[in-house]
Amino acid sequence: MPYTQLATAPAQPDEAPVRTPALKLLQPPLVSFIGVQKSYDGISLVVRDLNLEIRRGEFLTLLGPSGSGKTTTLMMLAGFESPTSGEISLAGAPITRIPPHKRNFGMVFQNYALFPHMTVEENVAYPLTVRGIGRAECRAKVAVALEMVRLETLGARRPTQLSGGQQQRVALARALVFDPQLVLMDEPLGALDKQLREHMQIELKELHRRLGVTFVYVTHDQSEALTMSDRVAVFNDGALQQIDGVDRLYETPANRFVAGFVGDSTTLEGVVTGISETGCIVGLPSGVRVSGVNVNGALPGERVVCGIRPERVELTGVLNQANTFEATVADVIYFGDHLRLRCAVPGQPDAMVKLPLGRHDVPSRGDTVFLYAAEEYLRVYH
Repeated sequence: MPYTQLATAPAQPDEAPVRTPALKLLQPPLVSFIGVQKSYDGISLVVRDLNLEIRRGEFLTLLGPSGSGKTTTLMMLAGFESPTSGEISLAGAPITRIPPHKRNFGMVFQNYALFPHMTVEENVAYPLTVRGIGRAECRAKVAVALEMVRLETLGARRPTQLSGGQQQRVALARALVFDPQLVLMDEPLGALDKQLREHMQIELKELHRRLGVTFVYVTHDQSEALTMSDRVAVFNDGALQQIDGVDRLYETPANRFVAGFVGDSTTLEGVVTGISETGCIVGLPSGVRVSGVNVNGALPGERVVCGIRPERVELTGVLNQANTFEATVADVIYFGDHLRLRCAVPGQPDAMVKLPLGRHDVPSRGDTVFLYAAEEYLRVYH
């Protein structure tokens, strides 16, 4: 039998908070990629026409699937790879032809790259000794670096005597000990278990806040990127798809790829039947018409995909309300902090609806429901 509920007024869009201080926006960028391209075989491009600015003091994450170009971009910034064309500059000065050891960047890898025969203190001190820093100054800097990562009592141990999280902290202390203006991290938490990984994400973000050093972080994990970053640069097929603050990246994806890769989306496929003052009207195979934000300028007659976040989809008891479509509950899934309804929609992919815990009116499997997708949250991509 149909599941009904009193209709509620559509939620108004929230004001997206600006997480990066306004002062950073006024400063010249610390790093600039200008028309950078990279090819390993002279034919296919791993990175295509990259124009990217990294702000001083920000936490920027390069996010994308395997083979998207994010790691190659980091390696070019580090100096381990050279651009095929284009220029990379640091504080306005070209660095494309400067070798890695002269760029003075801190680097943290997924495999930690610690020396097993050295103690923790010796590992952290290594960047200072190769720079010819005196013994007394070296000891003082190592002590400060180990205190920053809360390992001040473990300096005499060797890496094999530490947990994975502790080894990661040693690698981070080693990257920070010589006061670099830029720290590059390539999937540094990838080898950790889920709980420790989430704990280290919080620690890294807090350390970044305290130090004010510019962090450039590579990951394929969308939740990791959203948790830690000031801004996220999304890559796919060698091209930068969107760079934005985490709030805007999630709420206003620039294209279909970003909408599908960052977070979950409920999608509806259809054809544009008209253009409205605020967006466009899309006809679904069921005959229902919905209105949404025309993100990429789709024209009448074009096939499009409409996307909306599961938490923005509402249950409503009014079938003839605008932007409402019928579905059947296929499953009710418990996620710990919320419930999700997986709903079958005729002629469409399954629709996901996110509900808070504690609702007394959760439908059951097999119930007919009516789903409302507010126009301001329904984004249309061609």
